Amino acid sequence: MFPITAKEVSHSMTSNPMLCALQFAYEARSYEENFATLQYLVAKTPKESIVLAPELCLSGYAYDDMEKAATFSAHILKELAKLSTCKTLALTLIEKTEQGYANHFKLFHDGRLLYTQSKAKLFSLGKEERYFIEGSSEAIRIYELNGIKIAVLICFELRFPILWEQIKGADLILIPAYWGIERKMHFEVLSKALAIANQAYVLCANGADETTAKGSGIISPFGDVISDDSKNLIMHPFDFLEIKKMRRYIDVGINHNVSINPLSGKD
Repeated sequence: MFPITAKEVSHSMTSNPMLCALQFAYEARSYEENFATLQYLVAKTPKESIVLAPELCLSGYAYDDMEKAATFSAHILKELAKLSTCKTLALTLIEKTEQGYANHFKLFHDGRLLYTQSKAKLFSLGKEERYFIEGSSEAIRIYELNGIKIAVLICFELRFPILWEQIKGADLILIPAYWGIERKMHFEVLSKALAIANQAYVLCANGADETTAKGSGIISPFGDVISDDSKNLIMHPFDFLEIKKMRRYIDVGINHNVSINPLSGKD
């Protein structure tokens, strides 16, 4: 599951990297075309950035040909690793395991695969439980990369407050999603609430097909939203200082080990 540890990763990433949310349509397109779109957008992001792509952005929910999707995922891993040279790339893929097909989150950094996490909460309205094996909720954890504590909730997992508690202390929460347009407000409100409740940055990447909600972007620990449904790339810098300010200003017990003067004012 975890090919190498964070300690083995070179500290090439800056302490305040650029956060990049990708937002593009990919249903009813070939896997090769989707990969070309991913390559194009990643190439537009700056070095040492953290780039998040929408859920299953290469294959979509390929229920009619899971074997083909899993085979493509296996073949493309090396190319995805190359895309992460001098930056961090995160996305989910359909992969075949001994138990069945899984929706796996992958974190690549500087040319290497660092971390894998299985989707633990499957969306029944999308019939996901018919096609995917369910991952373990207990395996959802914080992964530290170059001093940044990163957590991941895959799409439907965003709806579970118990998981919000489980990842408290993360500096950056990634939400790769394929969220339906009928529940656009839910996606945007929950993402913003997660950032405020956990006093962390939330980086969301959602699909841009006609049936999806878009709403990709970056939410600050204070709840400020940087989002634009008309763009396929949204960027905003990560700032440790904003996290420290918020956790010291309104202390809810997430992080007591900070060294910055509290802000004045009222909640």
